[in-house]
Amino acid sequence: MTQDTAATQAMTEGGDARLHLDAKTGLNRYHSGPRPSDVLAYASSTANDISPDAFAHVEAVLKELAPAGDFMPKAYAAHLRQLRRRIRKAYRVAHDVEIVFAPSGTDLEYVALAAVAGKAAGGTHNILLGADEVGSGCIHSAHGRYFADETALGISTKVGEGVPGLDDTHVDLIDIPVRDVQGHARPSSDITAAIEDAITAAQAADRYPLIHVVHGSKTGLILPALDDIDRLRAAHGDAVTFVVDACQARITSAAIADYLGRGAIVFITGSKFMGGPPFSGFALVPPALAAGAAALPRGLATIFRRAEWPEAWPGATPLPDAANLGLSLRLEASIFELERFQALSLEEVTRVVLAFHAAVRQAMIGPLPIRRVAPYPPGDRAEADSHPIEMRTLSTLDLSHLGEPATFEDAQHWHHDLLAHGIRLGQPVKCVKLDDGRWGATLRVGLSMPNVVARVGLSDRALKRAFEADMDRIELALAAVSGQQDAPSLAKAC
Repeated sequence: MTQDTAATQAMTEGGDARLHLDAKTGLNRYHSGPRPSDVLAYASSTANDISPDAFAHVEAVLKELAPAGDFMPKAYAAHLRQLRRRIRKAYRVAHDVEIVFAPSGTDLEYVALAAVAGKAAGGTHNILLGADEVGSGCIHSAHGRYFADETALGISTKVGEGVPGLDDTHVDLIDIPVRDVQGHARPSSDITAAIEDAITAAQAADRYPLIHVVHGSKTGLILPALDDIDRLRAAHGDAVTFVVDACQARITSAAIADYLGRGAIVFITGSKFMGGPPFSGFALVPPALAAGAAALPRGLATIFRRAEWPEAWPGATPLPDAANLGLSLRLEASIFELERFQALSLEEVTRVVLAFHAAVRQAMIGPLPIRRVAPYPPGDRAEADSHPIEMRTLSTLDLSHLGEPATFEDAQHWHHDLLAHGIRLGQPVKCVKLDDGRWGATLRVGLSMPNVVARVGLSDRALKRAFEADMDRIELALAAVSGQQDAPSLAKAC
């Protein structure tokens, strides 16, 4: 394992407590760290370690950004301008699309609230989809509240307390479930009908509807469908704004263009599928929405630095003119991975993704009593076939039948215990309901951009063998931590 360096230390700074490393393990609360690791990691749905190539790149960039150990605000602003250009080029985004940087995906919620603040006298009605399938802290930030005890500026705050200027806009929040009581994904038509009801309620209260779209949720869902978004836009026009939660970064350039063309804000983070270290994020904001925004709420000066917002954004001048070296380096690692991945053809990527998907099914679904939680409504498998990046790079495993039954809490223990086997998977997510109403055990096996880049050059046969070897190792470790190692199929395999 690479020893900690100045780059490692810097990448643990400039964010909230989730970045902090445990003194004994050297890992954060997600069991990862900003250094290369020899752990077998398919944890891109939660958090990544940094790849050796990206780490070497970051160390070189650090010498350029802060050669004497100082990183000044002007240098920070210049670096973020460069990153904006690279993001636009990588995703083929128009030059007039604005980009706002944030220390985490959770902080991005404040960007959307700021973009629509003041559009209705009664405030903002934030319509969230699938609270259990987005980051837990997003419930607070989407409500215009602080989600941690400290911001990326090092300012002490209280969880659940309103951010000044956002609380004054009377942000209110509604959550629309994306799965039914059996854990099946709800059809887009049902989600759209619920959104219509929420819009009606918002307008009756003179509130402005901010509608979340999920594109690659914690379990790979895309809701509502683009056709349904178009129907909502046709019915309501500029009286609503859409924000796309693509924080998993499982999204294509074409999909980003589709959303931006419809006037939607798009959230993306660098620490999930993109493969960068935790935490970083950015929002892509359509030019018309940015130009028409009101002055930033004053409380955002406790969260953001000046350079993180576009130069022309109204009311951004009071933000502190300071630098965040940690965020710069985390973003640098993420964009490095994005550029390598985007240089591949869709055909090259799809070949690797489908080999991964097939290996998960062969190794996991069968030898153990495990099923895959579908990232689409029942009977709509074609949806996954048409979205391999979003739905085939991530498998949510229902492990509830590995116990009597196995619960969400059991999965949390297994997630930790797998570390002793040198394996790190994505954290459990609440998407499977047991007969007694409790949440069932799940874990997620997720591919990342660095995984794809590392294996794209392999022959079909070598690719198949590599993924099967990894999945067989994970299967045996899962059997051990869950007490299933004596299962007949496993005994035969051993």
